[in-house]
Amino acid sequence: MAGVDASRLSLNTATVREQWSLAQCIDGCARHGIGAVSPWRDKLQEMGATNAARAIRDAGLGVSGLCRGGWYTEDGSLTQKVMDDNRRAVDEAAEIGAACLVMVVGGLPKASKNLPAAQALVEEGLADTLEYARTVNMPVAIEPLHPMYAGDRACVNTTRQALDICDRLGDGIGVALDVYHIWWDYELAGQIGRAGRDRILAFHICDWLVPTNDLLLDRGMMGDGVIDIAAIRAMVEAQGFDGFVEVEIFSGDNWWKRDADEVLATVIERARDC
Repeated sequence: MAGVDASRLSLNTATVREQWSLAQCIDGCARHGIGAVSPWRDKLQEMGATNAARAIRDAGLGVSGLCRGGWYTEDGSLTQKVMDDNRRAVDEAAEIGAACLVMVVGGLPKASKNLPAAQALVEEGLADTLEYARTVNMPVAIEPLHPMYAGDRACVNTTRQALDICDRLGDGIGVALDVYHIWWDYELAGQIGRAGRDRILAFHICDWLVPTNDLLLDRGMMGDGVIDIAAIRAMVEAQGFDGFVEVEIFSGDNWWKRDADEVLATVIERARDC
């Protein structure tokens, strides 16, 4: 299948987080012909959501998502602080015109070994956020993370788990599928088919390096690892997904140390091959 043209790409700001501010990311996308941006909230808050929304609009960019809401288990219970922060995330996503709010739901609470309790807490939190998000028509996207993050970042780890939650919670919620987190799953094809067009809200690409030297900060550029990105993209697009293909690379020892314009040029080149 043909690769992805730059106009269909979205730059997740994590990919150049050490080099550029959100304003620079917006400018860089416009200069390189990348069609959309996906801010992380720290970058968005530095710039201010109103200023960012204006700059994104003036640059003619789309917004494939806002990263991130969630983290429901941070305080060991659904504290008002956690719930308020998620409502702020919904408002920020709505202000910048994001296609969805991406949810990294949280892992085990500190000192806990009770995974089912953490998962129940996450679902309760998602239900509360979703109720609010529906009032501003902001889709909520659960991002299942690789099982290596179950303890500290996300206790929803497979597409099946995420879709089970979506089934129980109803309209307005779907999944953000990142190949880094789901490529290994033997149920993946069937679960993407189960998700269908309406519940695939975002699609992220990068690569899994062998060896991986850091479980968080050593993602690869597309083509440098072992993920069959084209095959997973074909599964997603077979369901009718026609949104932006978002590039999200955490790379402490490689891509974060390079010139950001070089990174974007490489992203565009590699996306044409995947």
